[in-house]
Amino acid sequence: MTAPAAAGPFGALREQLTAAASAFADGPGALAGILAGMVDDVDRALGEELEIFPVCHHSSASALAMVRRLRAKQPKVIYLELCEDLQPLLAELRNCRLPVAVQAFASELEGFPADWGPLSVVAPITEASAEYQAIAYALETPGVELVLVDRSTDHVFQWLPRAPGDADEAAPGGDVEPAAPAGEEAALHGDAVGVEIGDLRPRFAELEAYLLHHGKVRHWSEWWDQYVEQPLVDADHDTYRQVMVLIGSLFRRLRPAGAERQDRDEDRERYMWTRIREHLAASGVDPSECLHVCGAFHAASRVEQFGVRADAPYEITPRTRTRWHYGLIPSSHSAIEAQFGLAPGSVSIAAATWTKAVTGSGLSPFRLEGQRGNRTRAGRRRAAPVPAPAAPVADRLSGYLGRPPTVRGLDEAELRGWCVDIVRLARRNGYLASTADAIAVFETSILLAGLRDRARPTPYDFADAAVTCIEKDVVPGRRDVRRLCEILFGGDRIGQVGYEALPPLARDVHDRLRPLGLDLEKRTIQRALLDLHVDPALAPCSDLLWRLRHLLPRDAVRPIMGERRLGHRSIQESWDLALGRYQRALIELGYEGVTVEQVLEQRLRRAVRGPGATASVALAAVEDAVRLLDSPRLVDELGNRAVELLAAERSVDDAPEVLRRIRRLLAHHRATGPLPAWCEAFVTTGYAHYCTLLPTAFLDEESGVRQVGAMLGFLFGMESLALSLGCDRSQLELAVAQSHPEAPAKVALLWAARHQLGLLSLAELRGRCAELLGNPLVVPAFPQYLSGFVQALEPAPGLAPFVVEVMSSAFARLPDPVLLPWLPTLITTLRDHGPELVPLLVREAGRTFPGSLPALDAWVPPWAASAAPAAPALPAVASGPVTALLCGHPEPVDAVAALLGCDGGWRSPDDAGTAVPAGLTALLSAHPETAGAVAALLRAGS
Repeated sequence: MTAPAAAGPFGALREQLTAAASAFADGPGALAGILAGMVDDVDRALGEELEIFPVCHHSSASALAMVRRLRAKQPKVIYLELCEDLQPLLAELRNCRLPVAVQAFASELEGFPADWGPLSVVAPITEASAEYQAIAYALETPGVELVLVDRSTDHVFQWLPRAPGDADEAAPGGDVEPAAPAGEEAALHGDAVGVEIGDLRPRFAELEAYLLHHGKVRHWSEWWDQYVEQPLVDADHDTYRQVMVLIGSLFRRLRPAGAERQDRDEDRERYMWTRIREHLAASGVDPSECLHVCGAFHAASRVEQFGVRADAPYEITPRTRTRWHYGLIPSSHSAIEAQFGLAPGSVSIAAATWTKAVTGSGLSPFRLEGQRGNRTRAGRRRAAPVPAPAAPVADRLSGYLGRPPTVRGLDEAELRGWCVDIVRLARRNGYLASTADAIAVFETSILLAGLRDRARPTPYDFADAAVTCIEKDVVPGRRDVRRLCEILFGGDRIGQVGYEALPPLARDVHDRLRPLGLDLEKRTIQRALLDLHVDPALAPCSDLLWRLRHLLPRDAVRPIMGERRLGHRSIQESWDLALGRYQRALIELGYEGVTVEQVLEQRLRRAVRGPGATASVALAAVEDAVRLLDSPRLVDELGNRAVELLAAERSVDDAPEVLRRIRRLLAHHRATGPLPAWCEAFVTTGYAHYCTLLPTAFLDEESGVRQVGAMLGFLFGMESLALSLGCDRSQLELAVAQSHPEAPAKVALLWAARHQLGLLSLAELRGRCAELLGNPLVVPAFPQYLSGFVQALEPAPGLAPFVVEVMSSAFARLPDPVLLPWLPTLITTLRDHGPELVPLLVREAGRTFPGSLPALDAWVPPWAASAAPAAPALPAVASGPVTALLCGHPEPVDAVAALLGCDGGWRSPDDAGTAVPAGLTALLSAHPETAGAVAALLRAGS
């Protein structure tokens, strides 16, 4: 657009700047265009019929100027640069303690990429901010209307680039910044996108570096405080407006042309002016009675829709069908600093500057009635002043830019108080600080301010001096000196959302946990003791705590004593509760449902229906539903889904987890009642499924021995139940017969499976292992065979003595040159492939080997002991009541003999001298108690 003629209130300033550009830039050019354009932007913004009030987010100077202007102008309508769909939440601020953040949240997306979810937008609000003063004035003054005119939260994400790896997406511009939380308080906003009003920071890296270097500061926040905030704290309204618009115009004109972020900023300006004109047309209010509060960057707008008299069309696109949830979440100074890239402690310093300026100027800031944390004294309301008539625009920039800044002398009392307080804080936190350190900090602060061309030390100078003088070597406690300086200047103030402003779910949680007698709004960790045997009425509280444990972050609800597993509930529990500290997580939980049970049920359903759902995930959901929810219908639904997922799987990666969970669930259901239908279906489906995949898994290199062992554990462990439900054992026999593995571990696993099926005897297994140990070419790979045998303990736990025997034989037979390099491989193999099965081997070894060294010297391994010689046959004569009884009633003995396949006839007891078989004689002689008991029974019966 063309620059206007050198007329109007800023004509002289325009000519002066153009001449300066010509003198210092070797003729008119880009510099002259920038300087003249900045004056044109100021002229245009101040000449607009609707008064534009430029602000910077979390700026104490902007907040003070806003208070002065509101009391002088008393507008009837305030147009505020904030997402328009957040307006219903602003009235809830009176139920909170600042700082808090207004949030929009969406988990179910329609119209956005699925990998973007969940979407979250936050707009933090502090008391020392111009927007809060405008909100409080509008809500507490009768007849004043507050209208939010910025694009909706849906449009925030509509306007983001969708190309992967877009550089602009990483830093979305002046209104949105990526979250970069560090620490607990800094993470209060999570990964939400931050909406900011008036982000005044140059996007030209060279300029920012130049300003920081010549301003002798480390961070942009410090430069802004030194060269903008402090000079404008006491400035009048016209000077403040003109300087802020001038700075916004400068940063705007230095931004590279054609940047996508620039286009989004201009779309926001078109959106805001379109909404303003729509409201003016609908309400009929006079623009002179309105106030438009926006960032200084947007106040210097040059879009064709700028102004209430503009007629350039702009079409606002409709919102997507995404369902947004709105609420308030707690915020903190560090969360604001982390999310918007401010220097640590800058928001706390701004709050301290605001408090000091309000106290010194005698201004009465606007506050919401009944808001928590307000320290306003009750008293008579002063009559509102008569609005001042609008004065013509006058050039205040020339005088402001032409005169040196007002030099404020050193406030020794203030600096001395800082030094004493920081030494006191340092001593409380373990530092060996003394009065000498306080004097050193005092002198060093003055020295640093002089080196940086400052008339008086700033809080940043004081913090640097404190670190230099007190932070000697190491930090003795949790906080370093710089953190203590932040605490000194106001600390990391953390907001809180009041009970009335909480969503229904959060209020329901507070109500249901009220029997515990704790103040759940406190940010401290509180201990809750539940004796369910003495007070059964606390059982609902216990159930709710276990559900919250599943849904919230781990430290929000942490059990100290007690557990909740399948079939077990503790009668005494102890909990550490920090719901006040994790209030944001509880509030966002309320966006998903009305009760905790509803949210838990929805999450379990989403887990089993998601794209990454597997059979093990579904079984975990079933287990959680059994433990936490008394809903057989939901358990059956999730179990049937587990059957579907198992049948659809084409890999066996989750076989160990599936086996572990289905064993636990089967044991639980067997102990509590009949097996559900889904359990039976899961066993039969898994039996057929794993039989089908077994030959491929044995041969596939990607399938580990652990997975194959778990498959065999499922097949052999569930075999009796599967056969009773109609499965065919020949299916397993065919699968084993078709398996031809090549890896040593899988070969050993196949041998164990064949032994379990009765196709390979224990003697043959011993022979094959002896052949392996006797082959020098196979000995280096023998640990892998052992790994397979260890995994075989899953399907065949009876092989534990054999595995101990094989390992002991290897240690006994292998020479030291072979055994020593072999041991590390054996240890790492067992650790990687069978850590949970090694204790089984250790217990078996403890039963096999002697427990003392003297016994070990004379110990003979059971597998090496020779068979005991047979006892000699002793002639004996069959006589007595037992013989007479058996001969008199031979039918039961004949039936048992036929069942065992024994042939032979009966001898008559009258045959004297007939010898009883030697085996029977030896048996009766070794165990006479049985015969004696039978004889006593017969005598008693007769």
